[in-house]
Amino acid sequence: MLIDDKRIAIVGGGPGGLTLARLLQIKGADVKVYERDLNKDVRVQGATLDLHTESGLKALEMAGLLDAFKENYRPGADKIRVVDNNGVIFFDEHIQEKEGDFGDDYFRPEIDRGPLRHILLGSLQPGTVVWDSQFLTMSPVGGGWQLGFKNGTTAMADIVTAADGANSKIRPFITPIMPFYTGVTALEGSVYDAATAVPRINELLKGGKIFAFGGGKCLIVSAKGDGSLAFYTSRMKEEGWVKDSGIDFTDKAQVLNWFRQDFAEWGSLWNELFEQAQVPFVPRPIYSMPLNQAWSAQPNLTMLGDAAHLMPPFAGEGVNMAMLDALELSECLTDEQFLNVRSAIAAYEERMRVRAAEAARESLENGEWMHAEGAMGRMVEMPGQS
Repeated sequence: MLIDDKRIAIVGGGPGGLTLARLLQIKGADVKVYERDLNKDVRVQGATLDLHTESGLKALEMAGLLDAFKENYRPGADKIRVVDNNGVIFFDEHIQEKEGDFGDDYFRPEIDRGPLRHILLGSLQPGTVVWDSQFLTMSPVGGGWQLGFKNGTTAMADIVTAADGANSKIRPFITPIMPFYTGVTALEGSVYDAATAVPRINELLKGGKIFAFGGGKCLIVSAKGDGSLAFYTSRMKEEGWVKDSGIDFTDKAQVLNWFRQDFAEWGSLWNELFEQAQVPFVPRPIYSMPLNQAWSAQPNLTMLGDAAHLMPPFAGEGVNMAMLDALELSECLTDEQFLNVRSAIAAYEERMRVRAAEAARESLENGEWMHAEGAMGRMVEMPGQS
């Protein structure tokens, strides 16, 4: 194979990077994953992930991990309630007999990020992940790369894959193309022990998801298997709003005051999320890579996931695209039809850019209508909601 006797470094231990490591190890590759987290027990933040048949689930199946996924996913966590700004329910999947199972296009089972990471980590050979390895820089040495990390260590690799997310420090070694601001800023929060801390929201949530709309603003709440919940407010804002607002996002009172003013037409029901949330809140201006980006393939360096094609979260495609990237990259690197690693990378990147652009276009379009008048009606009428 092209990768025989080659050391492969994957920078970033998210779902995409870990999936790639698993798929390459199945083929006998020498792989290391360099992850900035201190250890495997660091709490994984964020909402649940819905995996899709043609991408995330396909990658898990090829990795031999679909059975493990079925043992750890959360049935019912994909059920949504669409409500208005006062919490009045306009669409409720909990009262429907929702059809679908593995293999169906509209079946998108949910799993918490922690259990998914545990499944992927458990599938790797001992010592594959090198923890506390925050990437700083790298330089060419011979035909490969020397990687340097914040903790002072270095590592050598013949092939490097950037799986280090939206703010990738490796992407500039491949292309100078930068993301653009989509016009939407989100604010992320989390509440532990939701049943006790936010009982009204928890009852409305019912173990699934809430999509609330009103006045061109959106609030999404997701239940998690440990009894906590994650929530995201989002609306159109100037790009510099996070800094210009003057809000201290470690100060719960300031953030609550902002919400009461900025979402003044929203009912008091939602205030308990901000009153009971952990601090700090995390503001997230939403960026996207250009849909027509292109670059020349390198002989020993590539990227996947958000590092390659950052997109808004409004189509649920981010993690799925990253895991499909991992599958397709692993297939190209182990395909005997390619004469060298550069041609394998080129084939992977060309295909990846096309399908990622399609997913990003959908995400951008969804972000526009979700933050416009009439969003709730549009959400209720979406395919798969009946």
